[in-house]
Amino acid sequence: MIDWSRVDELVDEIGPEDFGEVADLFLEEVEGAIVLLESSEGNPVVTEEQMHFLKGASMNLGFETLAQLCRKGEKSAAAGNPEAVSAAEVRKVFDDSRSQFQQGLPDRLAA
Repeated sequence: MIDWSRVDELVDEIGPEDFGEVADLFLEEVEGAIVLLESSEGNPVVTEEQMHFLKGASMNLGFETLAQLCRKGEKSAAAGNPEAVSAAEVRKVFDDSRSQFQQGLPDRLAA
């Protein structure tokens, strides 16, 4: 679910003390994008835009499974099938990924 090598790379680049702020901002922005996705489910334009945002943000912070799901959702929405990946699926993968991330992060920041 999480590409820990990407997380480690970011911690090295940003520093453990500032990484927490970056992670908090990411989680907040992704939550907002998912809420927007949920409220406009079935709209191909909004779905494609939010899936694109979520894909990029997830890739940047190492949320690999979420990024792959959103890549599929973005392509499907662009092809006129915004229901191919539901907002509920995105929410579930995000919640699971966030849980795994928050459990594993303290060890990464302490190293």
